Amino acid sequence: MAVPRITKEELKTRLEDGGIPPIILDARLKYPYEHSTVMLPGAVRVNRDDPSTGLSTDRDVVAYDSDPEELVSAPVAAALIRKGYRAQALQGGLAEWITAKFPTDGKDAPKQAPPKAGDLKG
Repeated sequence: MAVPRITKEELKTRLEDGGIPPIILDARLKYPYEHSTVMLPGAVRVNRDDPSTGLSTDRDVVAYDSDPEELVSAPVAAALIRKGYRAQALQGGLAEWITAKFPTDGKDAPKQAPPKAGDLKG
């Protein structure tokens, strides 16, 4: 199934135009999600195995991930389309959004414990 894509510019316009914004789904894999401190504005973390949990079919949905080829978000959007949602994948993913310096929301990421005395000796 060919999954429709939305460009970062189109999505930014939809988020800012005052109309009903799409639901933004963060479909990143576990490691990229957990070790990042940013996400798209208002994004909701999605369970890739059942991305429709808690979603209403009355709004458009845009899924994004950290891969510029949409390797995770495209299958999530396809699964939603099969269930009757109006879904798209963000073309270029989070990397293109950040490169364009578009707005993001912050999120917590794991903090590394400081090294113990003597651990950094070569």
